Amino acid sequence: MTTAAQEAFLRAFHAHRPAVTSGAMSQGRASDGRSSYEILRDQVEGHPRVLDLGCGDGFLLDLLAGAGHVVTGVDLSGAELLVARQRPSLAAATLLEGRAQALPFTDGAFDACVSHMAFMLMPEVERVAAELARVLMPGGRLALVLGGGGAGGDGAYELFQRLLRPVLADAPAEHRTPRLGDRRTRHREGIDEILTPPGFSPVEWATEQIDLSGSAEQVWSTVSVTYNLMPLDPTIVKSIEDEFLSQAAGLRDAGGRVPCTMNVHVVTTTLG
Repeated sequence: MTTAAQEAFLRAFHAHRPAVTSGAMSQGRASDGRSSYEILRDQVEGHPRVLDLGCGDGFLLDLLAGAGHVVTGVDLSGAELLVARQRPSLAAATLLEGRAQALPFTDGAFDACVSHMAFMLMPEVERVAAELARVLMPGGRLALVLGGGGAGGDGAYELFQRLLRPVLADAPAEHRTPRLGDRRTRHREGIDEILTPPGFSPVEWATEQIDLSGSAEQVWSTVSVTYNLMPLDPTIVKSIEDEFLSQAAGLRDAGGRVPCTMNVHVVTTTLG
């Protein structure tokens, strides 16, 4: 699958469902009460000029601006940026449509860069790493949140995966999502392999469990954000949804909430 084809798929998905990622993930909470976006915001405290790589609808940029940072966002999706530009806090921010492999910024333009659930999707990731090293100041901070899959147990995330897996296995090629990103971004050693050559220090790696529990319908809205559903026949997606809602009802706790927990990896490093 070519880079152009992967990027075309991502543009199409986010044109169809802008703001879907923040809509799902902003409601989740780690054990300390923070969302994954707030965790990422806090990683760059004290760094004035911050770039959000793959900024989407600007949810994280809004948090950063509220914390006093001078913010810049770049995203592949013009549809997501249209949403970001409607945020009052970002009226003076620089928001650009562009590719992470060829960032439209001068050398040393930023003190820090953040990226929430986006770095893991990017093709030609070595070029991305080289561009980040170029646009960050020496000593600049890089902080990433990467998807880490289900947190284990027998909750709604695992139920969704059990229902989806055989459907994807049987789907014809034209109804499958292209392979996105670089598999090395799934583990610490792979991230170091990517980031060390352009000058980043060995990464710090932490895994946080994010609680996304709620009603069965709320949890479906969260887990169904996955790219894998978009190419499938809508009738098949509806059948997965119906079966999910039926089985999720049996997972409700005493308070009526369906448990759903996923892992995210929080990755931080410094340039030079």
